[in-house]
Amino acid sequence: MSTLFSKIIDGEIPGRFVWSDEVCVTFATIAPITDGHMLVVPRAEVEEYTTADDELLAHLSVVAKRIGAAQQRAYGAPRAAVMVAGFEVAHLHLHVLPAWDENALRFDNARPDLPAEQLDAATEQVRAALRENGHGANVPPEMSSPALG
Repeated sequence: MSTLFSKIIDGEIPGRFVWSDEVCVTFATIAPITDGHMLVVPRAEVEEYTTADDELLAHLSVVAKRIGAAQQRAYGAPRAAVMVAGFEVAHLHLHVLPAWDENALRFDNARPDLPAEQLDAATEQVRAALRENGHGANVPPEMSSPALG
């Protein structure tokens, strides 16, 4: 059975994509802790971090680094944070978000009720910063599509 994230990747459920390659995609969470909070998700349905092979984890880490650098550029954040939790969806994913301090990095700070316009604007800021950082080839042509650019 497909996971929620596989359905987003396959276009069955809408998503706001900022990155796409052969191995993974990155899209905005619907309950961001900070503006620009993204999820780096492998295309393969790997259930959890500790069962993923090292090559996949290395690739996800490199993509998370690029997403984090774009978030820092877009939001002027002093840090980019990466968290692995995975309790809400049984499909490996890295939370990457611009961060100003450790106190903010709690899931009880998530904002599930933001208007779509605010989520769209935050996603576009990260997409633009990825292009500015030289990663335009991995930014999908349409925010709602995981297809390669």
